[in-house]
Amino acid sequence: MIRKITFSMGRHVSSMARRATQVRRLLHGGYVRIHPSVQEALAEGRPVVALESTIITHGMAYPLNLSMAREVEEIVRTNGAVPATVGILRGQIHVGLTDEELEFLASSKNTVKVSRRDFPFVLSQGLSGGTTVSGTMIVAHKAGIPVFVTGGIGGVHRDGEKTLDVSADLTELGRTPVAVVSAGAKSILDIGRTLEYLETQGVCVAAFGESREFPAFFSRQSGFQAPYHVQDEEEAAKLIDSALGLGLSNGVLIAVPCPQERAAEGQAIEEAIQQALSQARSKGIRGKEVTPFLLQKLTELTDGKSLDSNLALIQNNARVGSCIAVALSKLQKARRNGSQPGRRDMTTPQPVVIGGINVDFIAKAQNPEILGGGQTNAGRVRRTFGGVGRNLADCLSRLGQAPLLLSAVGKDEHLESVLHYCHHMDMSGVLQLEGRSTATYCAVVTSAGELSVGLGDMDIHHRITEQYVFQFKENLCQAPLVCIDGNVPLSTIQYICQLAREHQLAVCYEPTDENKASKPFLSDSWKALTYISPNLQELRAINRTLRNPLPAELPSRLEDVIQVAVALACPLLAHLHCVVVTLGAHGVLLCGKSLGGSISLYPGAHQQAAAARLCAAHYPAIPISREEIVNVSGAGDSLMAGILAGMLAKHDTGTCVRMGLLAASLSLRSYEPISPEISTSSVSQEQVRSRSWPEAKVWKMD
Repeated sequence: MIRKITFSMGRHVSSMARRATQVRRLLHGGYVRIHPSVQEALAEGRPVVALESTIITHGMAYPLNLSMAREVEEIVRTNGAVPATVGILRGQIHVGLTDEELEFLASSKNTVKVSRRDFPFVLSQGLSGGTTVSGTMIVAHKAGIPVFVTGGIGGVHRDGEKTLDVSADLTELGRTPVAVVSAGAKSILDIGRTLEYLETQGVCVAAFGESREFPAFFSRQSGFQAPYHVQDEEEAAKLIDSALGLGLSNGVLIAVPCPQERAAEGQAIEEAIQQALSQARSKGIRGKEVTPFLLQKLTELTDGKSLDSNLALIQNNARVGSCIAVALSKLQKARRNGSQPGRRDMTTPQPVVIGGINVDFIAKAQNPEILGGGQTNAGRVRRTFGGVGRNLADCLSRLGQAPLLLSAVGKDEHLESVLHYCHHMDMSGVLQLEGRSTATYCAVVTSAGELSVGLGDMDIHHRITEQYVFQFKENLCQAPLVCIDGNVPLSTIQYICQLAREHQLAVCYEPTDENKASKPFLSDSWKALTYISPNLQELRAINRTLRNPLPAELPSRLEDVIQVAVALACPLLAHLHCVVVTLGAHGVLLCGKSLGGSISLYPGAHQQAAAARLCAAHYPAIPISREEIVNVSGAGDSLMAGILAGMLAKHDTGTCVRMGLLAASLSLRSYEPISPEISTSSVSQEQVRSRSWPEAKVWKMD
């Protein structure tokens, strides 16, 4: 039985274990819509600027808010970037809004301010809302947008030492790697304590321009100095690029002063703030209602001068932020097109695997029924080492292919064990991060070896950034094969696809799970892939993202399963060379171009044969009894690694697939995701030839 199951070991996000994981799943599930212009720009590596929407929903009155939003987007375009206003419409996150959607948010009366804490409720209730600095940072990061422009960030409120009223913007800056371009912190806040809090959070704060004076939103002067300053867009871009390249988990704040000719008098604004604060206290206004109230009062008390300054600084921030995004994009593109050497001087090019490393804790129940209600069940608990990327690299290493693994682990209590366990693998490309936790996964498995529940902490996978992977460009460009799993960030996947397009690389995408399967398919990036290896659920998710026809439900009878798999794989083969559909106990289905009755696994071979046509070939699994199955977590990875090892050894298609089936059958019988029994002698062309195999059945797809 070869099965990839939802929430399987080392491959799946936790079920509601952490709110950050919850938000990540939303962004790669049905809760998000990325505007085509934003998708295209991200896929092509062009600059994109994220924009918040609470300024539309809560910051200004209609229709001034709408005209402001349109003007800001136009400024972004004029300066060479693509605007991506983030908002929530009827329970769906939008990255990039149409004009009609902008007007809907601007004119709606019952919108919600959406920060990190609010996403689950707002989306589950189908509400609409404007995203705050915190909320927009989360969405921008998950969408792969590194630069975000806003008016001013929140901070520590005045009297915050008594009320503990601290904006979520500050904590988000401390844990989400996005560059925020703003006019400093709003002048209604305690600027000094805000800067102290940002320092505690490890946020790099730099004033933009000639002065280190930290701006106070309406005013160019706050009386406080920023820790650093950058003089122009190029310096700001280099600072942001350095922060991203280090793989730090925190953001960067670029503080841009309001234009001199439109800046309000600092003293006049300060007096109005004190009056507005007094009114807010007397009216009992607290929490997230304070800022909209104060901004409205300031407009009244300053006869509109604060509003004029507000508009001027937002427009100025949009201009500066767009120029920074363009400079950052040029910097990254120049580096991608450069010829920096990789980390190793390899005489023989290595395959490269990019993906996750997990420490897995497997609890297998002793009895057939797992008792709930907080009861302790008898069983056996083991620690193993998984992660899709690690599993693929492990199996390929055991089969003599010695791939370079690019991944990330924390310098924590698990590090030494991981390195010791993976001593037979090339781990020179694994990033080791101080203050970060190695990804961990806990699975409760039934006595029959099926997954009951899984919990995971896998945030470190987001440190496998485009900037880090770029350091191995030479290895990638020379690699006979690149494998990448769905755990890595979207921007990294898109970078690999761009590299594949430019250098004609063979790239295999392992979808990892149903929620992550569609990452490359959010844009045209997927068309640069060579192979994908989904199960039926993942294949359906991919087709859903591409808006292709879907079956009403997934069948279980083999004939129906193959029919559905063929229908779902067919539209992908317009660009992919081969779709390898893993079918669990039913074996594996290869879909691609047929040469002489066999599916071609080698790109380019079918181009020499005019008679080649689309076909699907089904290879049954090696029979294995339920009693023999120990766990199913690494079987799918072993299957694919066995196929790829055969390809790298230039074997024929039948031998490659059966090497995969041999590897999978060994891992099903092992407590480890990848069986230690897998080797060049147990999984080889000779072993395939020594066994009797059922004939593969072939169908025409066109």
